[in-house]
Amino acid sequence: MWQEFFGPQARIIGIDLNPNAKKWERFGFEIHIASQSNPESWDTFFKNVGPIDILLDDGGHTYIQQIITAEKSLDHINDGGILIVEDMHTSYMDGFGQKEFSFLNYAKVWIDKINSRYGRFTKEQQDKRVWSVEFFESIIAFKVNRIDSIKSEKIRNMAPNDAKDYRQSDTEGLKENANLISTLITDAFKIYPD
Repeated sequence: MWQEFFGPQARIIGIDLNPNAKKWERFGFEIHIASQSNPESWDTFFKNVGPIDILLDDGGHTYIQQIITAEKSLDHINDGGILIVEDMHTSYMDGFGQKEFSFLNYAKVWIDKINSRYGRFTKEQQDKRVWSVEFFESIIAFKVNRIDSIKSEKIRNMAPNDAKDYRQSDTEGLKENANLISTLITDAFKIYPD
C-alpha cells in the first residue's frame, strides 16, 4: 500500500521490535529491528538512515513510546516534513501510561510552544522544530518547518491613535443574554452532549 501511495522511487523504512518483520525486506523495504521506547535506538537509527521526510508512528501506542518517538524524531525530519502519530486515542484509555503524561497532553504543550512565538511575549520560545500541529480523529500530525517557526513580529492594521480600538468594548448583550451565553460556553467545553 505505501509503495503504491508514495510511488516506486520512495524509500520506505520500517522499525519494529519483532525480528520477523525482516521478511518485508524482500519487497524492497528497509527494516530496522529496534525498541521504540529506547532513545539510543533512535539515535542509532537516524545515524544510519539520515534525515527523513515523513514518519508514521503506528507502534506500541504507550505514552512513553509516542513521546520518545516524537522527541527523538523531530530533529531528523526535513523542513516540509511531517510526523504522524496514529492511535493517539490511547491517551483516553487505561493501561498506556500515566494520564498526566499522555501523548495528547504532550501535543497540547506544542500549542503553547507555537503560540509563545508571538512577538509581544518577552521570553522567546526556543523550540522551533514544529510549525503546526493538526488534530484528527485518533491522529495527531506535526508539521516540521524550522525556517517558518520564527518569532512573529507585531503588525499594526491601523495607524496608532487613528481609530478607537473596539476589541474590549463589545459588551452589548452580555447582561441581557447571560443565561444563553453561560449555556453556550458550558456546552462548548463538553466532550459528550447531555
